[in-house]
Amino acid sequence: MKFDVIVIGGGAAGMMSAYAAATEGKTVLIIDKNDLLGRKVRITGKGRCNITNDCDNAEFLKNIPTNSKFLYSAINQFSTSDVKQFFIEQGVALKTERGNRVFPVSDKAADVANAMVEACKELGVKINIDSVVDIKTVDGVVTGVICKQGGLYECSSAIIATGGLSYPLTGSNGEGYKLAQKLGHTITEIKPSLVSIISKDDVCADMQGLSLKNVGVSLWDNQNPKKPLYKDLGEMIFTHFGVSGPLILSASAHIKKLELNRFSIVIDLKPGLTQEQLDIRILRDFKKYQNKDFLNALDELLPKKMIPIIITRSQIPPFTKVNSVTKEQRKTLCDLLKGFEISVDDFSSITEAIITSGGVNIQEINPKTMESKSVKGLYFAGEVIDVDGYTGGFNLQIAFSTGYVAGVHC
Repeated sequence: MKFDVIVIGGGAAGMMSAYAAATEGKTVLIIDKNDLLGRKVRITGKGRCNITNDCDNAEFLKNIPTNSKFLYSAINQFSTSDVKQFFIEQGVALKTERGNRVFPVSDKAADVANAMVEACKELGVKINIDSVVDIKTVDGVVTGVICKQGGLYECSSAIIATGGLSYPLTGSNGEGYKLAQKLGHTITEIKPSLVSIISKDDVCADMQGLSLKNVGVSLWDNQNPKKPLYKDLGEMIFTHFGVSGPLILSASAHIKKLELNRFSIVIDLKPGLTQEQLDIRILRDFKKYQNKDFLNALDELLPKKMIPIIITRSQIPPFTKVNSVTKEQRKTLCDLLKGFEISVDDFSSITEAIITSGGVNIQEINPKTMESKSVKGLYFAGEVIDVDGYTGGFNLQIAFSTGYVAGVHC
């Protein structure tokens, strides 16, 4: 049987591509190596699935650090509001949480994946479990795909929606890059994004498990320290190898090329206070604990795990009576609390990254249709393309928007 469209990959982008193509009346086949579609969707957002972000198109594009302009047409064709409407129509009740993050009311990512599978099946989309090894073309036009087990499947269009290299257990093994390269496409440098950061600072391991909320985090390029590459308020956590959490993951997306000693993470432990206000706060605490040692006067100011670290870095002797702490020492303490620095030494493995940065070069893809500029009938969708966003639902939105556009135009 010949299909109008074959979608390679049954994740978020692939299923949305298939759905969109089927709504146009096309015969569609999804080929995926997993026996369960949407494997990555089912574990995203810690199993809750942050579907999208409840923002307008301009705000969405501000949250795409890599090649945002490429997505201008796609987000205008299928916006965050369109994604919300799609899932509501599929029976998935939604809620919006802090940071405009949209989740299913059930807090079950499986509900999101299952809704997409059912939406495709209702429109007659066929699903085969197999691995695509090649895309067949004649005179630069797609004519079919060749699978490991099933051989040749004829088609007029093929959509590569295989994901990147992150979470390989879900099937993201980079096969889409190889298929694209065979057809002459360029793959930009592949690296982890939205990933934990490894730091050789011993303080991280000493504070392992300590979660900080409502703190400021900024990322600095030490070779160009005029302004931070990234700055935001939120949550982070210290780990045995470095730092992680939402703020750190977003910061990692701004490091385009990791170089030793080049980047630093700076934590503002009291972002709601100016230096002067923080000094007043410290004086108030010192007055309350005026007969205590410095070591025992920081309980209301800092988490317990952090106190010995701050004392060491401040170089204020721990057994100094707080009424003897000088103005200069207080300033050092304030500077430390407003600018606690952590070195950036490496990324965690790409297999642990939420998404992959890099992919099929956007210069080789028509942004209005997601079609290859060199191979007629070849389309791309989702993480296989060199675009990525911050945490907050932006990457799934990329998958849905590019998938929809590819499906409608193929």
